Amino acid sequence: MNNTRLLIGFLCAFSGYTLAAPAPAENDVAQAVDHLTQAMLHKNIAELNALTAPNLTYGHSSGKIQDKKEFIADIETGKSAFKTLEMQKQTITLSGDTALVRHHFSAQALKGTEVIPTEIENFQVWQKQDGKWLLVGRQAFKF
Repeated sequence: MNNTRLLIGFLCAFSGYTLAAPAPAENDVAQAVDHLTQAMLHKNIAELNALTAPNLTYGHSSGKIQDKKEFIADIETGKSAFKTLEMQKQTITLSGDTALVRHHFSAQALKGTEVIPTEIENFQVWQKQDGKWLLVGRQAFKF
């Protein structure tokens, strides 16, 4: 029995088969998405600037499209504010230096003191530039 397990282990190791271990680049993208989410939640403007590309196009579920400056200004001024914010059911597809990220955006958004439950879907495009993953595109949509 132990010889069988050992043989299966060697076959898996040398055949390129992995047990659902994400690729290092996939982990880096997931970490960038998490850092962006936390920066949005905690109004970390320096981090938002560091994680977004200069040519960012940021689409809201309402159809409103913003550039980087407008997106960050809304977070900074509190126009876009959150009591809670998390990305759920995330999938990441890599293609070279581009990552396609889909997830469910679950939040308690704040409009003044009013809490607004927000449940939408997100599609993000990340690109590796100068060794860092940057958000270049985002589109939210209602389901």
